[in-house]
Amino acid sequence: MHGVLPSRKTSYPPPYAVRGSRLSTHRRRQLQLGALIGCAALFLLLMIPRLFGSSSEHIPLGTPDVVVVTLIDEENMSKGYIEKIQENRRYYASRQGHTTFFPNVSDYNIGDFPRSWALVPALRHALTVHPHSTYFFALSPHALIMNPAINLKSHVLEKKKLELIMIKDRPVVPPDSVIKTFGNLKGDRIGLILTQDGEGLCQGSLILKRGDWAKFFLDTWFDPLYRSYNFQKAEGHALEHIVQWHPTILTKLALVPHRLLNSYSVDISSRGGKDVMYKDGDFVARFVGCELDQNRDCEKEFEPYYDIWKRSIGGS
Repeated sequence: MHGVLPSRKTSYPPPYAVRGSRLSTHRRRQLQLGALIGCAALFLLLMIPRLFGSSSEHIPLGTPDVVVVTLIDEENMSKGYIEKIQENRRYYASRQGHTTFFPNVSDYNIGDFPRSWALVPALRHALTVHPHSTYFFALSPHALIMNPAINLKSHVLEKKKLELIMIKDRPVVPPDSVIKTFGNLKGDRIGLILTQDGEGLCQGSLILKRGDWAKFFLDTWFDPLYRSYNFQKAEGHALEHIVQWHPTILTKLALVPHRLLNSYSVDISSRGGKDVMYKDGDFVARFVGCELDQNRDCEKEFEPYYDIWKRSIGGS
């Protein structure tokens, strides 16, 4: 009796089976190669603007590089005084190709804290209104730009110029703070330019550079915790605090000689006396502290300097 034997498998599989396997492998390789080429193209598309362009951001034509910011207090300043301040800033801005921004203290919810705190959200507001401008020059209302021929870029902002004039290894809070300005900062890495008098840092005339760091700095400065400390000089002492205890802020700070941005109209020995007083040709005359002293009148101190400025620009 013959057993049933399984059918023998042929040693020659159908041709289509072999061809199908080879085609599948070939197709897979094609897809892999196409994916690699697509990824490489996408990578180049993203990287070329960074490698060969200064920025991928589109800045609208005609955007001013500098915004002059002056915080107005309509509740405590006369209409005529405000108009003269604005006239001064607008004249300078138009001459230098800048623009102006005049926020009002009442625009911001400061609560029961000193009204001077409004400077910080006002600067944050300026960054929002002018998102493509690079520099924000914040100048106290109790000051006049006396020399409109001075261009901020050549005066302090250019990289080599800033590296030349920035004050290095200086105690942040005079005379003997152990925290000092850095001695090896590059001009193009600076985010905040300030002056310093004999009492400390001077926020009445500062330059802030737009960017993520600027937003971080302002948000830190305006932190409710620091406002709750009730510093004697409000936002001024808060600024000194964060500069000393936040290395990320100190590493972006440049102190420049006082009279470059912040000459005083009065001789106050504790602030530096005659060394920091306004001299003919200086950029700014500031009536420092006039709003805090009951024996002084900001508008009366302002008038003679305003008259000098008007004559210098050919006004009556």
